[in-house]
Amino acid sequence: MARSQETFNKKEVRSKKEKKRKEKEKKRLERRENAKEGKSFDDMIAYVDENGNITATPPDPETRRKINVDDIEISVPKRHPGETENTLRKGVVTFFNASKGFGFIRDTESQQDIFVHIHDAIDDIDENNAVTFEIERGPKGLKAVNVRQDR
Repeated sequence: MARSQETFNKKEVRSKKEKKRKEKEKKRLERRENAKEGKSFDDMIAYVDENGNITATPPDPETRRKINVDDIEISVPKRHPGETENTLRKGVVTFFNASKGFGFIRDTESQQDIFVHIHDAIDDIDENNAVTFEIERGPKGLKAVNVRQDR
């Protein structure tokens, strides 16, 4: 007579899977029964107040403010004719690597570091030089162009 091909380990794995399946079915039935008892849709609703906080109470309709739809701007603000942005800026070169040909200029107004490449410089520049420049949008962000050394 041949021995059974089912080892102890195979039996153990099969029994664990069966036990896990039964527990999962039991939990599913419990959730179904509990859902029918007390939970209603009104218990699950949350409200957001005027400050953006989540609350369980609905907002008071008396405190509602009227907002003009035309005042809401979702995109970039519209520019009025004759309004031009001053593109000529002043700054100080905080870092410049002449061998690699790039550096950074700290804008005196916004204290923002702006990338500069040696090809965008009209005069020779070095660290701690006061410069005037224009800002342009590059492929990776803002960059300084037409960089001139202040004298």
